[in-house]
Amino acid sequence: MTSIATPSADLRARLAVRLVFVILGGTQGGWMARIPAIRDQVGVDTARWGLLSSSSAAGDLVAIALITMLIGRVSTRLLALAAASVVLLNGPVLAGASSVPALVLGLTVWGVGATFLATPVNALAVAVERVQGRPLMSGFHACYSVGVLAGGALGTLAAAADIAPGVQMAISSGVLGALLLVLGAGLPQDAAVEKEQRRPLRNRFTPQLVLLAAIAFLGSFVEGAASQWSSVYTADYLGEGAALGAATYTSFSVAILAGRLMGDRCVARLGRRAFLRVSLLTVAAGVTVVVVHPDVWLAVAGFVVVGLGVACVLPAAIALAGRQPDVPAGEGVSVITIGQWPGFLLAGPAVGLLAEATSLRVAPAALIVAGICAAVLVRWVAVPPGT
Repeated sequence: MTSIATPSADLRARLAVRLVFVILGGTQGGWMARIPAIRDQVGVDTARWGLLSSSSAAGDLVAIALITMLIGRVSTRLLALAAASVVLLNGPVLAGASSVPALVLGLTVWGVGATFLATPVNALAVAVERVQGRPLMSGFHACYSVGVLAGGALGTLAAAADIAPGVQMAISSGVLGALLLVLGAGLPQDAAVEKEQRRPLRNRFTPQLVLLAAIAFLGSFVEGAASQWSSVYTADYLGEGAALGAATYTSFSVAILAGRLMGDRCVARLGRRAFLRVSLLTVAAGVTVVVVHPDVWLAVAGFVVVGLGVACVLPAAIALAGRQPDVPAGEGVSVITIGQWPGFLLAGPAVGLLAEATSLRVAPAALIVAGICAAVLVRWVAVPPGT
């Protein structure tokens, strides 16, 4: 790896990687805040919108296939810069879509760019963390959460000011793109990865990486289900209305940010394996609070606990995957990307089907099972030296 040992280079590397996480989160938050306006631009109803919005899944699959082939063979830094550029350029196009074909194309490109970016930026985060010699991964993911919240806030202000979604996203992409031009050169080079002998794809799926991918899948399932169903649980099952439903989701999201801001200190104190186990058991405890005694304030408190618990599961799994012996960081992280993606995809439909078969009170219990199963799997996680 090219040295980034001087203090100024260390700072540039940290800022550059943080910026890429902000780009990913900020673009997503800005887009999501303007979904109602974009839906009206395209002229589709809610049911058809739900179907069309799944177009991004096709892009996700393309991205996973591409990054699996390219990571470890092409500079991780170059891959991150290319994917971040696609995300920024596509943002205004997607937000400005006024027809179904344009929307589908924009969502597909978004899926490709965002999912493709996740692997190289996390591999670069591992590189910075390794040089720094202390846990940093949770803080990098906190930057993603800050980006989501900031993008959502900007979208809210733009909507209030009657600024078109495409204009809003063009402004934010322009600002973030300018910052990337200034700071992007600070992204660390991963020369050690690039010089690795090309390995057969099957050799990438070591027992430890498969184990970490399974934990990432279960953590992503919890996070995806809580994101999609926390507001519905409060608004519909508890009958508290849309405002308190939104407050429940917002509380969960803020708890994730808080958990990621505290995560690196907790990892340094507990170690990654113990931290993972505590986090996953915290998830189970939080969901138990939600389902045992239906009450609006217990629901809010329970989802806050879930957010704190699940916040750093994926960052911890990524950090461990990126430090596996004899496996380049990018290849290790790519296995986690493959493992965790279906968790987000399946979470919403799985909880929905369970709710239909039983009730919305019982369905969140699936998150308890996921948290406990993942906590059990942590028993077999091997922590590489110096991690």
